[in-house]
Amino acid sequence: MKRRWILILCLVCCLGANAQIKGYDYNILTYGASADSLQINTQAINQAIESASQNGGGRVVIPAGTFRTGTIFLKDNVELHLSNGARLEASDNYADFPLIPPASYRSLKDAGGWTSIIYAEGAHNIRITGPGTIDGKGKGKKGRVSGVAGDCNGRPRNILFISCRNVTVSDITMLNSAIWNQHYLNCEDVLVTNTHVFNHGNGNNDGIDIDGCRRFVLSNSVIDSDDDGIVLKSTGEAPCENILIHNCVVSSFANAIKCGTESTGGFKNISITDCIVTPSRFAGQRTIKSTPTGITALSLEIVDGGVMDGVSIHNILIQGTACPLYVRLGNRGRKHIESAPTPPVGQMRNINISNITAYGTGNFCSSISGIPQQKIENIYLNNIRLVNKGGLTEGNFLTRELIEGVRHDMAKNMFPDKYWASFRDVIEDEKGYPQPTVWRNLPSYGLFMRNVEKVEVNNCSFISESPDPRTPLVAVNVNELLLNGITVGDAEKAGVILHNVPVKLVDSRLNVRVEE
Repeated sequence: MKRRWILILCLVCCLGANAQIKGYDYNILTYGASADSLQINTQAINQAIESASQNGGGRVVIPAGTFRTGTIFLKDNVELHLSNGARLEASDNYADFPLIPPASYRSLKDAGGWTSIIYAEGAHNIRITGPGTIDGKGKGKKGRVSGVAGDCNGRPRNILFISCRNVTVSDITMLNSAIWNQHYLNCEDVLVTNTHVFNHGNGNNDGIDIDGCRRFVLSNSVIDSDDDGIVLKSTGEAPCENILIHNCVVSSFANAIKCGTESTGGFKNISITDCIVTPSRFAGQRTIKSTPTGITALSLEIVDGGVMDGVSIHNILIQGTACPLYVRLGNRGRKHIESAPTPPVGQMRNINISNITAYGTGNFCSSISGIPQQKIENIYLNNIRLVNKGGLTEGNFLTRELIEGVRHDMAKNMFPDKYWASFRDVIEDEKGYPQPTVWRNLPSYGLFMRNVEKVEVNNCSFISESPDPRTPLVAVNVNELLLNGITVGDAEKAGVILHNVPVKLVDSRLNVRVEE
């Protein structure tokens, strides 16, 4: 019933966001734009948008050709249409991208001010349509704001919409932004569909960031990104709520489909269906990230406060990523702005994951892990098939001394041939960056569960392509555990290790070992 309600809400969103903008066409050539490679067309494009807006709305047309530009400010009731063969190309001069001060809606990511090729704040009924291309030309572009690191340092996005309503982005190709490719912050009633993203030119090259938005549909899109692919965030106080991600193909050298890391506003009623996660076709080329097959396929994370309640993930095919599933409740407790109070420990509950097939994956084990003072509640796994590579050598253990001082968040120095001997060796790291690279190869190869109130695993199989000396399943500090219809690669070994699991119903085919 809940999933049906989400779909109804999202269909309403689609109908609202996809309403036709009425008015005349405004060709940018009329306003002095030129495909001359030396001309910057920012003024001409913005004048066409202003004319359309002042006349009640209309369609601003980018004709065939390559048009270099700085920041374009999209306004109410205006559609920016990129014709067949049209290409909006970012200027190489940062002077053409004015640093926009933080908006009235504050976010962790506005520390250095905003810049973008296409920008709108507080606009309603806006559209970007194709079949043309936006090229951010972001390769090698550096930050603009001294003292601000990472994804807050003023590099231009391709698209940035803040606090906008009734938004459609469809049928376009987006290439190589200097940072995140497209960022929707505190927006409502958004439809992004039939898009193609290739984003490998720089660091922090996410494919799409849906950040504190309500009633958002992403569908029928192909995303290939150096950093995270499809990302739900809440970098401010607004939640990500009533979100549908459907029928997408995602490739990422980091995390393909992810909620987090930022979680201040939380996540509610999230539906992710009928998607494929597969390695990038460009994995052989030099990239910023060091994990060409990807770190995770599916990541759900609450680490900066907030509540995750009501997530449904269904019909996902996964090929080749290091870790198929990563569910993490931690306590990094990062503020979204300096003046905000430190967020309390967050909550995760009511997560349903079903019909997942993963093959050719690495040896990072899938995991569901809370912290001792805050457990994950009510998580259900059904009809899941995970096949990892295996091939580890028995007794080739990781040690604390081996990894001490080694940075883990960029997936370097992972010691892929080693694994932890016992669940007791796996640190909590509740303040650390949430990613399976923190733990590297866990003492299980199928599923690691720790600090969970209730978890049900039904009709699931955990198999290794090559022999794997680790235990298939480990459950630690799980109040209520149901394992039913479980298939593992080697039934003679311990199928599941249990520690502090007071209520349990375990498949009789599993060899159970209880460790005190």
